[in-house]
This record gives sequence, C-alpha cells and structure tokens, in this order.
Amino acid sequence: MQFIRYESFRQYLKQYPVTSLLIAVNIVMFIVLTFNGSSTSTPTLLRFGAMYKLDAASAASLGLPAAPALWRYVAAIFLHSGPYHLLFNMFNLLVFAPPLERAIGSFRYAFFYLLAGVCGNLASYLLHSGIFFGVGASGAIYGVYAAYLYMSFFGANRLDPSSRQTVITIVAIGVVYSIAVPGIDIFAHLGGLVGGFLLMALLARRPHPRY
Repeated sequence: MQFIRYESFRQYLKQYPVTSLLIAVNIVMFIVLTFNGSSTSTPTLLRFGAMYKLDAASAASLGLPAAPALWRYVAAIFLHSGPYHLLFNMFNLLVFAPPLERAIGSFRYAFFYLLAGVCGNLASYLLHSGIFFGVGASGAIYGVYAAYLYMSFFGANRLDPSSRQTVITIVAIGVVYSIAVPGIDIFAHLGGLVGGFLLMALLARRPHPRY
C-alpha cells in the first residue's frame, strides 16, 4: 500500500518538500484568516482570494469586479472555511500526495498541483449557474487522485492493487458525497479530476517520466 506513511516528521519534510510546503501555506493562511476576521466570514475570504460568481448588482455592492481576477484562481486553493474543511483537505494531502511527488518529481508535481487546482476553480466558475463563493484545496487534491487513476489504467499498473483500489473507492465515494451533500462544490471536484487526468497524460508524454 503506497499511501501508508512510515516516515518520521524530518524524513517527510526531506522527501516531500513541495507537499510539506503546500500544507504549511494552507495552515498559515488559515491562521491569517482567523486573525483578520474569520475563516468562515465571506467578506474575509473574499478579501484574501476566494473565488466567486456574482450578478452585477451583487458584485457592485461588495465592491468587486463582475468576474474574479486571475490571481483568485490560485489564491482560493490555499483558503479554507472552518477548521474541519482545513483538516480534511490537509489529511488527504498529507497521506495521498507524497507518492505522486516522488513519482513525477517535486518541480513537476508543484506545477501539476497548482494547475489542477486552477482547473477545479475554472470549472466551478464556468458551471455554476447562480451566485457562489468557493475556497479549498479539494480541486487540486482531486487532481492528485486523477493522476493515480491515469497511472492505474495507462501506466502499466504503476500502483499496487491495494493502492489502486483505494483511489478508485475514494473517488467514487467522493463524487457521490459531493452530489448528495449540500454546500460541496461538485464542479470544482470534477474540474480538478478531469484536469488532473489530462495533465497527467501530458506529463507522461514528456521525456523520461519518473513514475
């Protein structure tokens, strides 16, 4: 099972520097939100980079442009609404991301993670029909899951059977849960999933993939 973590704290930091940095940035931003209003305050989240889709009147009342600025597509990946949102996503990042960082290399993994998150936010913006606000790393994390799906089906069984079944089960449950539970951004999850799958296909075509 590739998703069981045996490393010590120091080993984890050394072996997975990008994942460690991503977790740290998410925690720091949560602290920043907490001391500048609240991580559950919509105005605070908007001030620090939440994604949104608003009609003209609502955008004007909040002093925002009708369309979100490009920087928000990245910033929103590092914001979380409430401690449970943060802890759930950071647990998934802590456990499931390291094998991907090791497989494709830290630089490629950093690029992959951010772009998968942007794909999730873009899908969320394009597919929501009404007003919405969005934050969280889940689009990027679903991109990580998608990378494993690609590796499972097109990477000559690079995941062991137990790990492959774990990913398939998590994605299936996650999609159903996203549809069934109100307030979860299914579009961001699916956008990250599709974007991550396509990105992994592109990375696999690059010379000397390491997975």
